[in-house]
Amino acid sequence: MELKEILEHHVVDHIWSWVVLGPLHLPISKHLLMMVIAGLILLVGFPLLIRSRSAALAPFRAMIEIVVLFLRDDIVLPNLGIKGAAYVGYFATLFFFILIMNLIGLVPYGATATGNLAVTAGLAITSFLLINFSGIKEQGLIGYFSHLVPKGVPGWLYPLMFPIELMGLVIKTFALAIRLFANMIAGHIVILVFISFIFIFGSFGAAVGLGVAPISVGLVLFTLLLELLVAFLQAYVFVTLTAIFTGAAMHPH
Repeated sequence: MELKEILEHHVVDHIWSWVVLGPLHLPISKHLLMMVIAGLILLVGFPLLIRSRSAALAPFRAMIEIVVLFLRDDIVLPNLGIKGAAYVGYFATLFFFILIMNLIGLVPYGATATGNLAVTAGLAITSFLLINFSGIKEQGLIGYFSHLVPKGVPGWLYPLMFPIELMGLVIKTFALAIRLFANMIAGHIVILVFISFIFIFGSFGAAVGLGVAPISVGLVLFTLLLELLVAFLQAYVFVTLTAIFTGAAMHPH
């Protein structure tokens, strides 16, 4: 199998079948399955874990509580203010959903759904809706759009600045999607390339292949640890940027 085929097998989504609902043709794919698993963990696994009285599961409950408190006290409230308490549930769900999808990609036979641009775009669109909803709710429709252009800008610049600021709202959302997608897919490509070195150099001779194998395995293990860090980091970055953009929409001054 060529390197290109190996990479495509692991980083490209695979559609298994289609569900036809009238004019809609909905694909059933590998990444969709990963999202369903992540959703079930959040909808079923987390509530059962939190409500469980088992002492053995206490450390996991404590870790979830620590993360939620961190999101509330260090990300949501500092950026959104006291009214941000109403949005903690969204940000906690967003963080854990992204994190679980990132971690599933590190499991054998798993796939990283966040390495699919359609998935990250969907997540970014939900953040885009939250940003504008919170801004309109806080300032009113007219007030929200009137504050898109900073105060002090000369009146003759308004016709130019207003569409630029509108484009900025979309561009920020686009950047969220691209950042998460690029960081998650890049790590998997690097891991697969290192693994492929074993077979590429092995084709030149057994001695060369055996010499390269330990180096490639060591690089793969190092990259896997780095990917584990990136899985947490990218969930944190996505949530933090969403909180910053939402706070800016709610409090333009």
